[in-house]
Amino acid sequence: MLVSLGIILINTTVITQQLDNLWPAWRAWVAITRLDKPIGSYLLLWPTLWALWVAAEGVADFSNIIIFVIGVFLMRSAGCVINDIADRKVDGHVERTKDRPLATGMLSTKHAVIGFVVLCALAFGLVLFTNTLTIYLSFAGAALAAIYPFMKRHTHLPQVFLGAAFSWAIPMAFAAQADALPPVVWLLYAANLVWTVAYDTLYAMVDRDCDIKIGVKSTAILFGELDLFMIGLLQVLNIMCLWLAAGQLALSWPFYLALAIGALFLAWQLWNVRSRSRENCFAEFRRSHWFGLIILFGFVGHYALASPLAP
Repeated sequence: MLVSLGIILINTTVITQQLDNLWPAWRAWVAITRLDKPIGSYLLLWPTLWALWVAAEGVADFSNIIIFVIGVFLMRSAGCVINDIADRKVDGHVERTKDRPLATGMLSTKHAVIGFVVLCALAFGLVLFTNTLTIYLSFAGAALAAIYPFMKRHTHLPQVFLGAAFSWAIPMAFAAQADALPPVVWLLYAANLVWTVAYDTLYAMVDRDCDIKIGVKSTAILFGELDLFMIGLLQVLNIMCLWLAAGQLALSWPFYLALAIGALFLAWQLWNVRSRSRENCFAEFRRSHWFGLIILFGFVGHYALASPLAP
């Protein structure tokens, strides 16, 4: 086993050396697209799968799963690129972001814009394999993704715009699977939106001191001393929206069990950030995606039991 691990490490080293020789900028592209930091993709992926499972009332079409899993990673990377383009003049002044490729000059703004366009085009190419309703919805999704990074200059609510953008994958996935948008879709959308505002406020608390100095706005700054109270309120709203959605869908005990576990998880996160330290806020932000996965297990569990093949 140790020999096999050694061979893998050697091969990885050889590959990275060859990439360094053939394409010196590859590390910068990995950094700007956050391919080495998949947490954001998970935060986007789990709610997307909620929608697919609910729309299919069980396992979604394999083609839709492939389209949306790949699409999630493409659009999250595109969102990171446009975010860095918007923040290129301020990232160098923030401890957490000072080494980003545009801030250090490892990549040019021109190349970053080209990368953003290419990623969006690839994602749109995937959408073309769905249906007309999903294609129409994709234009709104692209607009939300492009607008969000610039909102932190104009409003203290950029996290709301991020929530709207991240949550747009829910109606898109539902439409791709069911070719319809029933009211329950918007309950799932609202649940994900307020959850996104909650966890991204935690993220913004990490940079709050630097953001105040450079004039960047956020809900962490807006909420001030009420930050933990507001995060808790948003988490309660999230649970309420999911509870209402479960009622409309007539879900069974596996979902309610997952919802209870998820609620305890959110409360545990809030307790862990009671000191408001940068380290704790960042750690809980990184753990946030587990809530989305817990809720996904609830949906999967319900539909597995409801399946005609279930014992």
